[in-house]
Amino acid sequence: MARDHSNIYEQGLDRREANYQPLTPLDFLKRAADIYPNKTAIIHGANSWTYQQFYQRCCRMAGALAKNGIGLGHTVAVIAPNTPILLESHFSVPMAGAVLNAINTRLDFRTIRRLLEHGEARLLICDYEYLALAKEALSTLSNPPPLIVAGDEAPYEPGPGQETDYESYLENGHPDFEWQRPNDEWQALALNYTSGTTGNPKGVVYHHRGAFLNAMGNAMMFGLDNQSTYLWTLPMFHCNGWSYPWAVTAVGATHVCMRSTDPEEIFRLIDRHRVTHLCGAPIILNMLIHADENKKIKFTHRVEIATGGASPPSSVIAGMEEMGFRVTHLYGLTESYGPATICAWQTDWDQLDTEAKARKIARQGVRNITLAEQEVLDPETLQAVPHDGESLGEVVLKGNTLMKGYLKNGQASDEAFADNWFHTGDLAVVHEDGYIEIKDRSKDIIISGGENISSLEIEEVLYRHPDVMEAAVVAKPDAKWGETPCAFVMPRPGAADLDAANLQSWCHDNLARFKCPKVFIFGELPKTSTGKVQKYVLRERAREMGDQ
Repeated sequence: MARDHSNIYEQGLDRREANYQPLTPLDFLKRAADIYPNKTAIIHGANSWTYQQFYQRCCRMAGALAKNGIGLGHTVAVIAPNTPILLESHFSVPMAGAVLNAINTRLDFRTIRRLLEHGEARLLICDYEYLALAKEALSTLSNPPPLIVAGDEAPYEPGPGQETDYESYLENGHPDFEWQRPNDEWQALALNYTSGTTGNPKGVVYHHRGAFLNAMGNAMMFGLDNQSTYLWTLPMFHCNGWSYPWAVTAVGATHVCMRSTDPEEIFRLIDRHRVTHLCGAPIILNMLIHADENKKIKFTHRVEIATGGASPPSSVIAGMEEMGFRVTHLYGLTESYGPATICAWQTDWDQLDTEAKARKIARQGVRNITLAEQEVLDPETLQAVPHDGESLGEVVLKGNTLMKGYLKNGQASDEAFADNWFHTGDLAVVHEDGYIEIKDRSKDIIISGGENISSLEIEEVLYRHPDVMEAAVVAKPDAKWGETPCAFVMPRPGAADLDAANLQSWCHDNLARFKCPKVFIFGELPKTSTGKVQKYVLRERAREMGDQ
């Protein structure tokens, strides 16, 4: 009798609604509201909301969006600081089936206009603080979306036209609105734009599965639980707050919102609410260390702080530890939902002195628990580099916590995922213990205060100046911001009046302020035999200048 070689585990063991549900971070809020209905979910100034109130407000907003025809495949853009409105939008918008586009509040109106056009925003929710900026962006759109204005702690009085107060709009929905989970966990959840977008913006598209997994990974790797209190010092528009809007909610922890990252206010809120966790770029660490000594508060509890971007100097790490903070170094990109690696602590590091600890912490580390694979490959051979701390290769990633791709940009998506890896463009070495350390950024991205700045975007603006013949922009070390743009400029013949003040004014008129170079160096640019500017030479010159 012939044996049946078919897989017995595929016979009669069907996928059903009862045993399979698409993963979505929206479930986190429903669970938190069910289990911790009366627990404080959000604190903002003198106001606070329980998890039940948080959930009901999100249901109301989702219902209001649905009533106004916003649903699957539609984009809802939000311009807001770290207030409850933006936090709610991370749940309410996808609960309506739509896609959240949290926009960087530091962008200029021209860039915001391009993002609204490219993402085809059906609705714009804007905090009153950025209303003038939003209106300037909307004024040049041929078909501007309706504007919902958030008044923060007090209702906003709407102006004429397609403008509505957020709280009034909310009343159109019902707290028992029956939102639908995605039919497919691959469904788009959020849209985030990489910095430096010009005529061809790169819109990074997240899916529900990736957000669910990265949020769970964050909670586990950063030690969040239902006793945690998380302070929002990291902008939620950065990779959706590195997935922490979902991670903090998943464990039923408390969100503490704040409009701006004032160091005195950070100390005050940590002390008042016994904050246990926060995240931020290295500039946040610098701000806290260099705060007025009279404003600093000595904590009686340990505060966990995660940072990413430029490696924090040992003096910064030591200073943070003295104030009661424990620093965790992360690495990731917009395309990886924020953190993709973590410098996981090893117990034998406890015996090291401060300087040695800092050298360990400064590395980008090992893959997150939810990332399938991470390698450093030789760009030519695609073979893994030796673990010798010297051989340079490109960091590549693989797994479920990577973007769907770039919106309306199939070519860029194909290039990013070539050879079945996601290519970060970052160059690194691998140490003997398997921990990676980023050495350079092949895409010439400048990281200033946690913001990614494209050198090409700045160069494009400089080239438009009538007296500029050539321009090249590189990163220059900066004690406060980590890095700032440094511009090398070759004036046109006869442009005797071209100076730094002239170019700085030009950049201020054409770029967001944080992207404008602080230093301009005039002269001939070094080039290869084929006429390409040798940026590595310019980088070295900028490094030699130091923080001056």
